[in-house]
Amino acid sequence: MKQPPAEIHIAPSILSADFARLGEEVATVMDAGARVIHVDVMDGHFVPNITIGPPVVAALAPLVHDRGGLLDVHLMIDRPDLYVDDFAAAGADGLTVHQEACVHLHRVLAQIRAAGAWAGVSLNPATPVETLADARQDCDLVLIMSVDPGFGGQSFIPAATDKVRRARSFLPESVAIEIDGGVGVGNAAGLVAAGATLLVAGSAVFKGDAAASFQELTAVARGR
Repeated sequence: MKQPPAEIHIAPSILSADFARLGEEVATVMDAGARVIHVDVMDGHFVPNITIGPPVVAALAPLVHDRGGLLDVHLMIDRPDLYVDDFAAAGADGLTVHQEACVHLHRVLAQIRAAGAWAGVSLNPATPVETLADARQDCDLVLIMSVDPGFGGQSFIPAATDKVRRARSFLPESVAIEIDGGVGVGNAAGLVAAGATLLVAGSAVFKGDAAASFQELTAVARGR
């Protein structure tokens, strides 16, 4: 079973990349130092948007893995249990499901681990971290949404920083904390100080010079 990285990483989100040049965009940020690539999967039901499926993950997997990277796949979908095995087989190193989308969360987390990926749980902005009281021992990562899921380029919800802080004190030390939504140079350092180690960044990386933006954001997050 795989584990999320323990070090501080910026995870570029391909949701904000140019899909006509997706492989090139991913290669650019990986050549600039990215080691975790974040993939947002949306079904048009759990969130009001539709993105990609296992074939795109399978196409990206050789590119990412050959460069020593990891594919962090975020399933913003209903009934994720129906698709966990397909995404794991496509090359996902980690699979994160929404607590709000899972009727049987323990079962889905066990399914993810059995498929060989790290098991993550995501919480929408209005879902308290304390709702994971009976599942916190069964996950490898908790993803705090700092925007309402569904679209890239949204503004950061400031209360998310304190939510990360509460999560860090509430969760076992072995559980990594990831933050997703509106992450940029203005809040990255504070999120790391609160306890996040994986920071998903989409438009902050891909809106201009992706390599330079990634490196600047990484330097801020790591306090350089």
